Amino acid sequence: MIRVLISGQPEDWDDFGDLLPAALLDAGIEAEFIQERMPRSPETIDYIVYAPWSDMKDFSPFKGAKAVLNLWAGVENVVTNETLTAPLARMVDPGLTAGMVEWCVAHTLRHHLGIDRDICRRDADWDPCVPLLAHERPLTILGLGVLGRAVGGALSGLGFPVTGWSRSGKDVPGMTCLSGENGLVEALRTAELLILLLPLTPATEELMNSERFALLPKGAILINPGRGPLIDDDALLAALDTGHIAHATLDVFREEPLPSDHPFWAHPGVTVTPHIASATRPETAVGVIVENIRRGEAGEPLLHLVDRRSGY
Repeated sequence: MIRVLISGQPEDWDDFGDLLPAALLDAGIEAEFIQERMPRSPETIDYIVYAPWSDMKDFSPFKGAKAVLNLWAGVENVVTNETLTAPLARMVDPGLTAGMVEWCVAHTLRHHLGIDRDICRRDADWDPCVPLLAHERPLTILGLGVLGRAVGGALSGLGFPVTGWSRSGKDVPGMTCLSGENGLVEALRTAELLILLLPLTPATEELMNSERFALLPKGAILINPGRGPLIDDDALLAALDTGHIAHATLDVFREEPLPSDHPFWAHPGVTVTPHIASATRPETAVGVIVENIRRGEAGEPLLHLVDRRSGY
């Protein structure tokens, strides 16, 4: 029997408490589940299911851990922890991916079709404004991981010319793929609509600063469901005030919940959504956890391992 530590808040076990034991048994694996912050005999823990909001800071007592299985796609809160020596796997959840695709497609079409103009109309102003077709609106996605590729595929399927940028070269069907600093400049210069889906690392923090906002076409739209600190908030507000950025739809922020006095709340050019673009769905995520535990027990390579040097 293996020992699995659930490192998070009580509601994490509420979400997975029935699903995970049953799924492991279906896979032929018997497990003891532990929720204590520091369990007895921590060296006998086999796997740690780790929530991003866990207060665990010291992994050194868990000398026998075969893997730490992150519950969310982002790992920036744990990847630099020097006490963590076990393999770290990020969550690649089909439900999370589907939710991100739906949210990004919805807000892309919202801005592309100018839907806000009609929803916010306050009088009988008959002012027809026929929108462009998708093939006339080039857009760029920064980040070509699982989420970026899925969102790009959905949008290119609707006819948008999609450019994707990543730090290293990628080849994604239906998308123009660029990389490196020169590629970033090119990707931004054509982006009438920009979607941020990069991981947060020292190299990507405040990637979107005043210099890079200035590269975007005048009137560009920004959509950020990735990570709040990818953006220099002051630089974004300045670009919105000049009209260089027409609108920003933001789902993630440097501080969450977003403070009530933050300028984003009151700015007419900003839409705030409360970190709902996507989330780990227990019904589908449990299969990812079980498969990695099965692989760990069988001595097979784990899925979705994090490269500690790159930070994702």
